[in-house]
Amino acid sequence: MTGNEYQELAARTINKHLTDRGLEKHSLHGMVGEIGEIHSLYQKYYQGHVIDSNELMAELGDLLWFAAEFATSKGWKLDDVMEANIEKLRKRYPDGFSSERSLNR
Repeated sequence: MTGNEYQELAARTINKHLTDRGLEKHSLHGMVGEIGEIHSLYQKYYQGHVIDSNELMAELGDLLWFAAEFATSKGWKLDDVMEANIEKLRKRYPDGFSSERSLNR
């Protein structure tokens, strides 16, 4: 599945009553909330809980849904966002990750 295909399928479940600005705000709040849920799974690890891989994947999927909603609110296609990010990383780390390049960029 491509990013664009995912975005199109995910968009079926976007609240169509939101304005573009409302959609943007909803997705931002949603991304922060999902990051919190992922973080909470790891926080519980320090209390003796086992990290459930399936639950972690489900929360990551929710985060992805909100990222797709944000891209939709901006009129962007996920494939374009993904390609732009890879191009940025290629320029930053042409030979793969390097601590030196990370520290001195």
